[in-house]
Amino acid sequence: MVTRKGHKRVPTCSELVRMSQPATLASLQVTFLMLFLCWDALVSAVPIGPDYLQRGWQRLLEEGESCVECRLEECPTPRGCLAGVVLDACDCCWECANLEGQICDLDHTNHFYGKCGDHLECHLDSEDLQHGEVPEPQCTCLSSQALCGSDGKTYAQICKFQEVFNSNPEANLTVAHEGPCESEPRIVSPPYDIWNITGQDVIFGCEVFAFPMASIEWRKEGLDMLLPGDDPHISVQFRGGPQKYEVTSWLQIQAVRLTDEGTYHCYARNSVGQVAAPASLMVLTPDQLNLTSLALPKGPNLGSNDDWESDELYDYY
Repeated sequence: MVTRKGHKRVPTCSELVRMSQPATLASLQVTFLMLFLCWDALVSAVPIGPDYLQRGWQRLLEEGESCVECRLEECPTPRGCLAGVVLDACDCCWECANLEGQICDLDHTNHFYGKCGDHLECHLDSEDLQHGEVPEPQCTCLSSQALCGSDGKTYAQICKFQEVFNSNPEANLTVAHEGPCESEPRIVSPPYDIWNITGQDVIFGCEVFAFPMASIEWRKEGLDMLLPGDDPHISVQFRGGPQKYEVTSWLQIQAVRLTDEGTYHCYARNSVGQVAAPASLMVLTPDQLNLTSLALPKGPNLGSNDDWESDELYDYY
């Protein structure tokens, strides 16, 4: 091709395609050859940069749909948002925020999983890699400080309080003070009725939440003394946890006898009040067991140390 000044110019790919008239087989072959040679130029218009790759597949399905002029009167009203509300991807309408523990978007370039709510941040826990898991960003609470609500209940942190507040705004729930509410003990995990044969060991457990911290005592119905007393085959253990402001106690009876059968009580008390929970122990001889269809219960398990949070993390007393 020659320009007006007489200089030769290489035709563009589109011009080459228009110049070729596929009237014969040879011309068709020439056309396909030119299309092949011009393929790089044809695909160069497709964006392949980082910005393009960062968009989620949902955005790709909505290609061509972008943010338009914001009309607040057309925005739906979000309801039942326990973690509060956040602006949508176009910073126009309000939508429900993600709760604690839900997957979230780490940065603002994506809008796939959603944003975290009040007092929450999107956090990637790298410790999951140590267990061979693929870490996922989740909404985590910015505070671990317990709170006392105006309803007299203790909330683990502000995020749990916010969920209850948003679930019933008419209740006008407020924060009474930081730290747990002073209340009588609450038995989180009471002792359970158990049975065993003579000569085996049995354990009763009792987990209590209270502030101020509670003391736990064990008694057997019909006896006026605290256990273990001077009985060498009965022992009592205590430990703080597993959660903050909790204490757990175990009553262990080694090589149970028929005389150990009865009802045992876990008493928990502090300066505010006292609660109790009973549990019964049935003792059988091997001959009595053979006459029943009962299966011998498994041995007691106090759990490994990994199941407990370190006592050094919290000041229990």
